[in-house]
Amino acid sequence: MDINFEYYKIFYFVAKYGNITKAAKALGSNQPNVTRIMKLLESQLNCRLFIREARGISLTEEGELLYSHVEVAYRHLLNAQEEISRQDSRSGGTVEIGATETALHLFLLNALHDFKQEYPAIKIKIHNHTTPETIKHLISGKLDFAVITTPFDAPKTLSCVKALDFEEILTGGLQYADLSNATLALKDFKKYSWIGLGKGSATYKLYKDFFIEHRIDLEPDMEVATSDLILPLIENNLGIGFVPETLALPLLKKKKLVQIPLNSNLPKRSIQIVSDKERGKSLAADTFYKYLKNKIK
Repeated sequence: MDINFEYYKIFYFVAKYGNITKAAKALGSNQPNVTRIMKLLESQLNCRLFIREARGISLTEEGELLYSHVEVAYRHLLNAQEEISRQDSRSGGTVEIGATETALHLFLLNALHDFKQEYPAIKIKIHNHTTPETIKHLISGKLDFAVITTPFDAPKTLSCVKALDFEEILTGGLQYADLSNATLALKDFKKYSWIGLGKGSATYKLYKDFFIEHRIDLEPDMEVATSDLILPLIENNLGIGFVPETLALPLLKKKKLVQIPLNSNLPKRSIQIVSDKERGKSLAADTFYKYLKNKIK
């Protein structure tokens, strides 16, 4: 089947705006012509892509699938066009990366600061999702690469480079100061409110499995969407929770948090730079990727 790229460009705008009239205006075309081409594309693909509604159009299941691919391709083309239009493409362009909060704070922030000073013209777009979602976006081509925390399941098509190891500790607010004077047994963990990341996150699964290995069935009493929310909640005495030692240290020194000793060793974790071995990177993305790898001690 021959590919008519103009059809897919028009499809992209129609799906993006959810309105044929608006899409036609953005394309500098007219509504009858856009409608005609969309019918030709549906005929060519032998499926229905749109459903007409009172306020515009919506995508069918097939339309959503097509858009997920066309959107990635269109964004890559725009990025490529932006880089090529510059005399020195290594000094410009856009990099789209996925990052977890922990990876951002423990590794990426300092690297970003130094990188932007050296390459001020390169734009960085950071997308924050759970680790499993970030892996999916990377595989689908929506990201150039990712900087994420273990554990995660990586197919063989992905390359993983360890940036650093880190340890987590159990902490509580000042109301839990008594727990810092003795070692807490895991079997007594249920006596206290546990603050943790919610289902669907790699951290949730990590600690769920950790407790199961010790024959304890336990769910967080308070679930949060991002790890950035855990420390403020712990500091305000809403419960106890596991946090990276590096991030907890400033609050421990200010005596706003206490460390709670455990009778079991917590799982080891690391931050990994992950990329797709089967897909090339833009010059801007490759520049940033290599820069990060060179930052690894």
